[in-house]
Amino acid sequence: MSLYLHTYQDQFLKGESYQPSTGAAMKKMKDVPRKDRPREKIADKGASALTDTELIEAIIGRGTKSRDVREISKDINRLVVERGDAIGYNDLQSIEGIGPTKASQIMSCFELGRRYFGLKDQKNRVTRPEDILPLVAHLREKRQEHFVCIALNGAGEVLGNRIITVGLLNHSLVHPREVFADAITDRAASVICVHNHPSGSLEPSSQDIAITTQLKEAGSILGIQLIDHIIVTRTGHVSMKERGLV
Repeated sequence: MSLYLHTYQDQFLKGESYQPSTGAAMKKMKDVPRKDRPREKIADKGASALTDTELIEAIIGRGTKSRDVREISKDINRLVVERGDAIGYNDLQSIEGIGPTKASQIMSCFELGRRYFGLKDQKNRVTRPEDILPLVAHLREKRQEHFVCIALNGAGEVLGNRIITVGLLNHSLVHPREVFADAITDRAASVICVHNHPSGSLEPSSQDIAITTQLKEAGSILGIQLIDHIIVTRTGHVSMKERGLV
């Protein structure tokens, strides 16, 4: 049996307390060629061509005297990944460079998206791997491997969409207890796992196959079926179920 749910909303695994990024200094917006700036890219290529951080840059527009818009946007993106749809007005204001105006702009964008593009109240059930792709569209451009678990109820409706690990995947790092912990709390009937290949290769690796086998066996013991394990890249996707590996 193959169950998938099409919905827009990405619900990420909640992280620990938010800490601003402390990486190397990035190029400031004023130093970015005009054609590569977010708002110009939207006009030229459409919003889908932007990274998550660039979309945030386009929303807030500018930074402050002490912080460039790119630095602020990077911290907002990190916070969104940590808190998902639980992010609040006060969370945003905890970021240096975000005041009441910018926090309100961002929260308004979230709410508008929920009202008009969220499909939470539509009980859609689909039966193709392609129909799960809108849930994980953000993974295509990631430069590190992200492993995501999507929990479903018995009717095939999404209960949760969470990032489990970030970084190089192997069967010891992607442990069943981490994958199924929230699914158990959600009282999920089944899960779909998804991860990206930054290399662009759609071929399942030996580790991908080992992880899938381990999760399928663990799910059988718990009574939570692993329906599929999907690999996504910038150019396509592959269903390990369709390959006969689930």
